[in-house]
Amino acid sequence: MSDALKHECGIAVLRLKKPLSYYKEKYGSAFYPIQKMYLLLEKQHNRGQDGAGLASIKLDMDAGERYISRVRSNKAQPIQDIFMQINERINEEMEAHPEYHNNVDLQKKHIPYLGEVFLGHVRYGTFGKNNIESVHPFLRQNNWMHRNLIVAGNFNLTNVRDLFQDLVELGQHPKEMSDTITVMEKIGHFLDDEVNDLYYKIKQEGYTKKSASPLIGERLDVARILRRASKNWDGGFAMAGMIGHGDTFVLRDPAGIRPAFYFENDEIVVVASERPVIQTAFNVPFEEIKELTPGQAIIIRKDASVKFEQILEPLPLKACSFERVYFSRGNDAEIYQERKDLGKLIFPEVLKAINDDTDNSVFSYIPNTSETSFFGMVEGAQDFLNQRKIADILKNKENLSEAKLQEILSVKLRTEKIAVKDAKLRTFITDDSSRDDMVAHVYDVTYGVIKPTDNLVIIDDSIVRGTTLKKSIIRMLDRLNPKSIVVVSAAPQVRYPDCYGIDMAKLEGLIAFQAAIELLKDRNLYHIVEEVYKKSKAQEGLHDSEVVNYVKEIYAPFTDEEISNKISVMVKDVNIKSDVKIVFQSVENLHTACPHNLGDWYFTGDYPTIGGNRVVNRAFINFYEGRDEKPY
Repeated sequence: MSDALKHECGIAVLRLKKPLSYYKEKYGSAFYPIQKMYLLLEKQHNRGQDGAGLASIKLDMDAGERYISRVRSNKAQPIQDIFMQINERINEEMEAHPEYHNNVDLQKKHIPYLGEVFLGHVRYGTFGKNNIESVHPFLRQNNWMHRNLIVAGNFNLTNVRDLFQDLVELGQHPKEMSDTITVMEKIGHFLDDEVNDLYYKIKQEGYTKKSASPLIGERLDVARILRRASKNWDGGFAMAGMIGHGDTFVLRDPAGIRPAFYFENDEIVVVASERPVIQTAFNVPFEEIKELTPGQAIIIRKDASVKFEQILEPLPLKACSFERVYFSRGNDAEIYQERKDLGKLIFPEVLKAINDDTDNSVFSYIPNTSETSFFGMVEGAQDFLNQRKIADILKNKENLSEAKLQEILSVKLRTEKIAVKDAKLRTFITDDSSRDDMVAHVYDVTYGVIKPTDNLVIIDDSIVRGTTLKKSIIRMLDRLNPKSIVVVSAAPQVRYPDCYGIDMAKLEGLIAFQAAIELLKDRNLYHIVEEVYKKSKAQEGLHDSEVVNYVKEIYAPFTDEEISNKISVMVKDVNIKSDVKIVFQSVENLHTACPHNLGDWYFTGDYPTIGGNRVVNRAFINFYEGRDEKPY
């Protein structure tokens, strides 16, 4: 979308079911899994470009031989960087030891990263955190193989503070209060507990300390560990982990907020955040890739057996709708159609905005990710034109000449490529006015195709903060001198903060919230702000299950159209000559287009877990008190 909005993460898990020699023989290289991990991460670079990491485990290594490898990067192109590092290490070993070339056993034993179990991750750095220590996967090391834990996830938890305190009550001393550290230590605590119990039990059966070790791996109950660790997690997550001896898991949150897809055959098991990524990397059909059930874990044992365990009781399905609108890759068959439907469903509102005047309107899109919704909007416009042509033909059927028929049929929709983003443009002046002028040139426009009598209709994925719209897009479009600029949002008004994985945690940053506040001032209703503050403040000591989202009362006095009209005024700079109109999708149309992703809390305030209402109230309290801090 044109607003700078970041999504949290993408995960990729790959487990080989056969020995490495099998892949060498069939695919020509024992490095087959590393090549596939590169594809799985690169095809998910849309989910995170600030950091990337990869961890691998070699199965059945002897004591003293390295069996866990990990590489992470927060450089400008982190995916390429980590695989460049891997490639350099591989080439160094192969050049120094020619005997490795045709010997897979020696390659596995001596070359890092070459193993049977892999966990990869891409991330965006949110809330200013993008140091290397924040990049996944995280590693919890131990001299006992089964106590080594590697964790990476696509997640945000709303109750990290409570979970952190739980660890403190258990006697631990976590090094920081981050959600990833907290989750890893929570799993790690119950992993340690399970290993201890098994160790003493196996010892009582008469086994030696050394012989107990492989038996612990065989008997480890990963599902039980996950149930105990995740008991109080509140949030959206697809949590992936590897245990040192080779067990692997991915756990999805009980509301299905964050996505997780998997594929299994007799060679591999793969899990990723997006379905087309698996389709492309392994050339498998759409219908063979399944979605992990909410609250369920896929557990891949060291022996390569796969089982599915219900870890958490499912909640009503609230899969994130922003995945469909913007975040996920648009080449997924279902998502592609859903985005087209979003464009088509909003066209009647576009017609109102241009007074049905398609003859004097030019249709386009910004940025490139909204192209699919643009196709749908154009289909809606074509349907409208066809109906108009049919009506004209029937109206003139008694004396319809060939010339008149040609005139009717020659009417076409005008579509153009109007806006082009100069991605490399950077401002180097710190003065605010100079910087704003530079920001206005982030997008360039196509000259010579807009007439002064034209409506210029531009569709965007979503309008969240409105900053880019006001400071860049509308200024640039106005240079074309259209009669009016109609900016269409394929998504509804974003009114509430997200706390499950999208970087929009502050209410005051949302243009819809700003518009509602301005309307309250305009209509002498600002007392509602203080009332909502008092109600929110009074809930601070309540359990999450008792908290109510009183921020809804900020929007209650106004219709969607009134808020849209106010946004239209707010994003129009005093120097803009064209009329400006902002049109938003309705929530009802969003559900029609995306029937399986009904997570709409950022639009409606209906949060999918009990922690959401606490977060939105805390965000409002922060706004009212002028606190610039994360509300969870």
